[in-house]
Amino acid sequence: MSSLRVALFTDSFDEANGVATFCQQFAAFTQQKEIPFLCVRNGARTQAIYDQSLTTLELKRSLAAFPVDYEFRCDPLLSRYKNWVTDQLRLFRADLVHITGPGDFGILGFWAAHSLGIPLVASWHTNLHEYAGRRLDKLASRLPASWRNRIVRWGEDLSFDALMRFYRLPRFTLAPEESMIRLLRDRTHRPAYFLPHGVDTDFYSPSRHNRRTDSFCIGYVGRLTPEKSVRLFVELEQRLRAAGQLEFRLMLVGEGSEKGWLRKNLSSAELPGILRGEALAEAFANMDVFVFPSRTDTFGLVLLEAMASGVPVVVCPETSVRVGVQHGVTGFVAEDVGGFTESVLRLMNNEALRRDMSCAARRFACSRAWSRVFEQVYRTYEIGLAECGTMRLTSGR
Repeated sequence: MSSLRVALFTDSFDEANGVATFCQQFAAFTQQKEIPFLCVRNGARTQAIYDQSLTTLELKRSLAAFPVDYEFRCDPLLSRYKNWVTDQLRLFRADLVHITGPGDFGILGFWAAHSLGIPLVASWHTNLHEYAGRRLDKLASRLPASWRNRIVRWGEDLSFDALMRFYRLPRFTLAPEESMIRLLRDRTHRPAYFLPHGVDTDFYSPSRHNRRTDSFCIGYVGRLTPEKSVRLFVELEQRLRAAGQLEFRLMLVGEGSEKGWLRKNLSSAELPGILRGEALAEAFANMDVFVFPSRTDTFGLVLLEAMASGVPVVVCPETSVRVGVQHGVTGFVAEDVGGFTESVLRLMNNEALRRDMSCAARRFACSRAWSRVFEQVYRTYEIGLAECGTMRLTSGR
């Protein structure tokens, strides 16, 4: 196992999203393997916590922090911790700083790494430019289509250019799917490598199924926001009823700006908000199908959590490629709301198919253990540092 001493700066850790899950699992892996690891993240108060091989720096955001999304904030004054964090980084003797994006903690990580001359790596977890486009589309919904499309393209292009400027700062980058890896290489002129994702198959398991009703459960877990395309659930419900299906319910777990609209326009939905821990694992296990209409996610860890729970998934083509969903085996791939409806109906009307796909989904998830993921991450660190060192030597000749 690599002896690299890694410092991770993350904007999300306790929140309910894929970045937070990745970082929690990363810290847990290093502690289990007794690998020196420094995690810099938000906390209720500013403090350093030393727990054997794991050092955690919790930084309290100031009153100037503003909301970017539900449960996610950005503090423009986080730089006030720069000297203290830099001192802690020096004491830790970090070999590499890993930042998870261009938020306040990512920028702080860049400053600290640059100050100490420590190699910097950044991972791509969120297609923020596509999020910007979806939200502009909603804001401009009353404008003529041609104007709205122009505004959306302008917003996406501007956001993407800003992101690429930021991702030129690290020595190399990590991304969870091949098209983004190629794009990062082309636009940043830096090496980019694959970032795998995993799932805790002991925690997310069909054994947690405890539902007491026979009604078919259509599930979703994630932010209830425009970029997740969650309004599709309203038309899906209407089409299922038009097809004669009445014994079903929707379980939409999460929070976001679309929650009120969904509550108003859905007739058979439960919207319990954010669930965590065993409540979330039980919610997954009690679903019959997991419907994920988002086209903007770079990966979608919730899909692995659903499949680990023995739940077939229905996704758009972009997501199927990123996650590796096998059409007709572990789930279905749907182009539009008609395809989503047809896929759900097939599972509703064929219990044997649902059982077979449930087993296949579980087998697929079991091949994605977190321990393998982080072993590969450390190997990628070594490869990236070696390649960057070779590039510097070559450019210096």
